[in-house]
Amino acid sequence: MAVTLPRPHRLDVGIAVGSLLGGLLLLGIGLGMRPRENPIVLWPGPWPVLVPMVVLAGCELLRRIAPRTALLTGTAALTADTLTQGSIASLVMFTDVVYAAVLYGTPASARRIPWISALVTMVVTVGSFAALREPEALLLGFMVGVVAFAPASTGLIVRNHRDAAEAARLRAQQTALLAEMDRTQAVTAERSRMARELHDLVANHLSAIAIHSTAALSLDEPETTRQALGVIRENSVEGLAEMRRLIGILRDDSGDSEPAASPTLDGLDALVEGARTNGLDVTLDASPGDRLPTPVELAAYRIVQESLTNALKHACPGRVTVTLARRDDRLELTVISPYGDRDGPRAPGSGAGLVGMRERTALLGGTFEAGPESFPGDPGAAAKVWTVRASLPTTPHPQGGPA
Repeated sequence: MAVTLPRPHRLDVGIAVGSLLGGLLLLGIGLGMRPRENPIVLWPGPWPVLVPMVVLAGCELLRRIAPRTALLTGTAALTADTLTQGSIASLVMFTDVVYAAVLYGTPASARRIPWISALVTMVVTVGSFAALREPEALLLGFMVGVVAFAPASTGLIVRNHRDAAEAARLRAQQTALLAEMDRTQAVTAERSRMARELHDLVANHLSAIAIHSTAALSLDEPETTRQALGVIRENSVEGLAEMRRLIGILRDDSGDSEPAASPTLDGLDALVEGARTNGLDVTLDASPGDRLPTPVELAAYRIVQESLTNALKHACPGRVTVTLARRDDRLELTVISPYGDRDGPRAPGSGAGLVGMRERTALLGGTFEAGPESFPGDPGAAAKVWTVRASLPTTPHPQGGPA
C-alpha cells in the first residue's frame, strides 16, 4: 500500500526554490567551487555539481513532513558533492536539513542527531590531524562541526524552547480550565444554597396559607373563616418579612456567605409555637447540651422546619414529635409525624424539601433518612408514621461548610 505524504509547507517550497536559484547563480559565476586540480574531485566540471544540488533542494521540500528521510538523503547528496567541484549552496542547504531534522523530527532523533554530529566532528578532527600531521588539518574538523554539529545544536536549543513554550501554554490552558470549573462549581453551590434558603424560609408560610385558605373557602362557618384568615394574614406578614430579609442578604456586597442572624436551636420553641398556630399538635423534646457550631445548629433548625412544613402539608391528624439529643460527637434529630390519608385540604409537594434536608446533612458529613415506618415497638404493624432521622457531626468535617 502506497504511503502518501502531505503537501510540503509553503515556506519549505520557498526555501527549496530560493536555494536552488541561488545555487544556479553561484554555479553560473563560478563562485565557491573547488579547483579541478583538487585530488578529491573525481567529477570535474560544473554540471556534476547540479545533481547533489537538486537532490538537496528536494530535501528542503521534505524538511518538515519527512525530516529523517530528508537528512539521510541529504547526507548521501553532500557526500556525492564532495567528489565534485562542490557548491556553497549545497552546504547551506545541508545545514538547514540537519537543523530541520532536529527541530521537526521525533524526540529520539532530536536527542541522537546532535550526539552523532558531535562524534563525527571529533572523529574527523582527530583522524585528519593524525593522517596529515599538520595544524591546518584541524580546519577540516572545524568545517564538519560548522556544517553538522552547529545546526544540530541550534535545532535542539530551538526545539527545547518551543517545547517549553508549548508546555507553558498547556499549563495556562489547564489553569484556566480549572479556574472555570471552580467558578462553575462555586456558582452551582451558591445557587443550591440560595434554593435551600428560599425554600426553607417561605415554604412553611405558603403551605399554611394554602391549607387555611382552602379551609376558609370550603367551610361556610364565619368563626372558622375568621380564624383561617387570621392565620393567613400572620403567615403572609412573616413570609414577606423573611423574603425581604433574604433579598437584603442577596443584595449585600459585604461578602458574608451566611445571614447576619442565622437561625439557631434557641429558636425551636418559636418554630414549634408557630406550627401549633397553624394547626399542628407538636411535642418538642430538645436536649442538645452545650452550644453547637453554627452550621450544625442552622442545619438542625432547617431540617426541623422543613419536617414541620411537610407534616402541615401531608400528615394526617395526630401528634408530631420532635426530638433532639446529643450523642458523643453527633447531634441526633428525629421527627415523627402521622402517616396516612388525610381528609382535609393539603398543599402540593415537589420533593425539594427532602432534597434540601439531605443536602444539608451531606454538607456536614452526616447521615439522613426519611420514610414511612411502623409504630415504635410494633415492627409487624402497617406503616403509620413518617420518620425523619438526621445525624449531624458536631466536629468540623473536611467537606463541611455553611449549610
